[in-house]
Amino acid sequence: MQLFYSPNISKDQQTFAFDKDESKHIVRVLRRKIGDTLHVTDGKGTLFTTKISLDSDKNCLTEIVSFEDQAPTPFRLHIAVAPTKMNERYEWFLEKATEIGIHEITPIICEHSERKVVKTERFERIIHSAMKQSLQMHLPILNEPISLKDFLNQNHEGELYIAHCEEDNAKILLKDSIVPNKNYLLLVGPEGDFSPSEIKLALEKGYKPVSLGHTRLRTETAALVAVHSFVFVNE
Repeated sequence: MQLFYSPNISKDQQTFAFDKDESKHIVRVLRRKIGDTLHVTDGKGTLFTTKISLDSDKNCLTEIVSFEDQAPTPFRLHIAVAPTKMNERYEWFLEKATEIGIHEITPIICEHSERKVVKTERFERIIHSAMKQSLQMHLPILNEPISLKDFLNQNHEGELYIAHCEEDNAKILLKDSIVPNKNYLLLVGPEGDFSPSEIKLALEKGYKPVSLGHTRLRTETAALVAVHSFVFVNE
């Protein structure tokens, strides 16, 4: 099955028209014709089955045949991770995390961050593509970048964790601390790690210090290892 995405499709509609770019892709590149079936998700958990009624490369029109809702997962995973110096590494994390099953991502700007300015337009496109490729019906939320201090001053609920590289006898392995079917929020720092003052503030806010293993990982690798750990425990 090939999956298409549009936030504009609705259960109240009988027909749905793709925008110009998607219409051109469907008709010219994929060579779909009248009567062909297309599967579309709204990114909110609903899968629509449609049939092409007008195969125009400027306005591909479909009839909505049926729809079904995909139940949300019994857990929710939010990773707040510092942007990497090289954008490609952060984009890799976004793609793979979406495929595995993350729910929300927040780029956090830290004291040691080498990249302080982040544009999210391309990040959004990568997440859209990864959602379609992995046949998921729920689009992960990508928040705008925020300073770690401001982020910590927000009210976050659920199981709160911070993964850092400082020596800390209170740290335990993340995989050993995960209780299934909860809401989780994990902080992952930049290449230079969180500063001592940032770690102190997070601990004061109730974040539990955790380790992701016995080797030092790159930012994007650490974040992805964490995503897999949470999803694996909740399988």
